[in-house]
Amino acid sequence: MTSPAPLLEATGVIKRFGPLLANDVAAFAVNAGEVVALLGENGAGKSTLCKILYGYYRPDAGQFAVAGRPTTILSPRAARRLGIGMVFQNFSLIPALSVWENVALFLDDLPWVIRPGKLGRRIKRLAERLRLSVDLRLPVGRLAVGDRQKVEILKQLLAGARVLILDEPTKVLAPQEADGLFRTFATLREEGYGLIFITHKLREVMACADRVAVMRQGRIVGTVSRQEANEANLLRLMFGDSSPLQSRPSRAPETAPGEMVLELEQIATAADVGTVVLRDLSFGIRGGEIVGVAGVSGNGQRELAEIILGLRRPKSGVKRLWGENATGWSVARIRARGVASVPEDPLSLAMIPALTVRENLVLGSGRRYRRGLGLDWRRLVTDMDKSAARLRFPPLSYGARAAVLSGGNQQRIVLTRELAQNPKLIVALYPTRGLDTRSAEALRTLLGEARAAGSAVLLVSEDLDELFAVSDRLIVLRDGRIAGTFLPESFHTDAVGLSMVGAANAA
Repeated sequence: MTSPAPLLEATGVIKRFGPLLANDVAAFAVNAGEVVALLGENGAGKSTLCKILYGYYRPDAGQFAVAGRPTTILSPRAARRLGIGMVFQNFSLIPALSVWENVALFLDDLPWVIRPGKLGRRIKRLAERLRLSVDLRLPVGRLAVGDRQKVEILKQLLAGARVLILDEPTKVLAPQEADGLFRTFATLREEGYGLIFITHKLREVMACADRVAVMRQGRIVGTVSRQEANEANLLRLMFGDSSPLQSRPSRAPETAPGEMVLELEQIATAADVGTVVLRDLSFGIRGGEIVGVAGVSGNGQRELAEIILGLRRPKSGVKRLWGENATGWSVARIRARGVASVPEDPLSLAMIPALTVRENLVLGSGRRYRRGLGLDWRRLVTDMDKSAARLRFPPLSYGARAAVLSGGNQQRIVLTRELAQNPKLIVALYPTRGLDTRSAEALRTLLGEARAAGSAVLLVSEDLDELFAVSDRLIVLRDGRIAGTFLPESFHTDAVGLSMVGAANAA
């Protein structure tokens, strides 16, 4: 008896961006009722391959087949007609519109006159299978991040997708939300869907993948079943002979605290659509100290960073930098005093997609690289090469446009720029999100070195192991308030986790 043809199959896929060979994939396939993980370090070609499968990019060469029938995939619309859907890292939802309105805008098979009740019942049946229990009339902007992602999946499945591609789907999710996503994967697998998900996290691969295809330098260098997979052989495939050992980082050594760098006193913010209100928020950071911020995503982490960086003004309260009242300081003045920012979404918040890497690296540098009426590009390249080397990043592709880089490489560009000038205060939101094992460890080491040199670091992370490893003190944000403060001797997952979800007396 012959096995059924794969839901989607690709052979001989080649894609170049100028001189850069992004993909040279001999063969890749996903079967019905199967979850395939695409694993690899940043820039390995994972996202490029998936965007080709979805018709977002056209390959320079390659053959494709859907359910055994040869085909071409010329655009995302053509891919959806073939039963291929893709959920990107950055959601394409309209926050002000309701759940069902966002879904309706995406579907091609709706009549000119839409009956909300009929469409609502159609959405609700599928939503129940995906464990999305929200009012379909709610604006998407009011949903938790995990529920927004389920709406994106709903859109694709209602449009007829049988193959679903997800680009680093847990990048924007808290651990609890990621577990829920994997349960959704299991449901879809049982119903015969084929799933492809991009990741660099070994823990996710071991949790839900049936097969793992490992990419390196644009090629698939090995494919293993979940039964055959273990951390050692996957890391060896990802990095070759230079495979890093993945272990829990050790605590940084104690250092004497320095001067008070940042003080927030009774900070409160006004209510605004799509934001979390900060309430009576007070704490400080000294030089030579790393303060970690834990919390379920969407509890005020972004708003806290915006207050510190001058992107948002408090309704009440005082912000001091180095003892000076900085409540009304501009962003430019704050950065000029030595404050670096690593935002949660590098491409939309810290880069201009249409500019080259070189041009993005000069952003926010003030007058540092001015030379007459022009810019001292040679000095910029020298500084950025040194910064990238300290972070153990590969050589920078200065001429590439930011928009064509992978999410991890965009994060690398922002980190290289922000840490190049030895800042005195580093405000980092999820800085290792999207980075591979080796790059993440190099960044944690660099933050420790900055701390030892007297810098103050505010580190927001969803990885409690990471926070426990590098923080001198840990605060938990919940509903815009500090719900708990922990010192190293009380760094325990159960205690901090209870504080994150609202249990009394957790700290």
